[in-house]
Amino acid sequence: MWVKTVFKSLVLGLPIGITFLDTVGYVARVEGISMQPALNPESADTDYVFLSRWSVRDYDIKRGDVISLISPKDPGLKIIKRVVGLQGDVVNTLGYKNQYVKVPEGHCWVEGDHTGHTLDSNSFGPVSLGLITARAVCIVWPPKRWQSLETKVPETRRPISMAL
Repeated sequence: MWVKTVFKSLVLGLPIGITFLDTVGYVARVEGISMQPALNPESADTDYVFLSRWSVRDYDIKRGDVISLISPKDPGLKIIKRVVGLQGDVVNTLGYKNQYVKVPEGHCWVEGDHTGHTLDSNSFGPVSLGLITARAVCIVWPPKRWQSLETKVPETRRPISMAL
């Protein structure tokens, strides 16, 4: 009798859970120092963030959003970066092959907050919006770090000219 109940729960619960994770979001561990000080400000702590898939379903991202994306360098790896420029923006790069880059249509420019300690668009160029998987909404662990993530571009990294 209990086997039937457990089986029925699995048959109904598993698809609902998978659908939730695929469409709404999930919690992910953030490793490394590339997003310091916003994420992992102390090397001893590891932040866990809620990644909202729902908020990027229409590729409606804003400058300053912290996003998760498939790495253009290693498709088996997901990275977390901040959106610095959107399509049409002209960005002053930090060591990219051209000092100024106009972000092409269907792309964005992403950077880590810890300049010089990050693999980002300054290494691989503009990123296709199709590589974006989710937007980091808030830190959910550790409890002392509970907070929403701010949508802001550091003053020194604002695009030179912004598309309207």
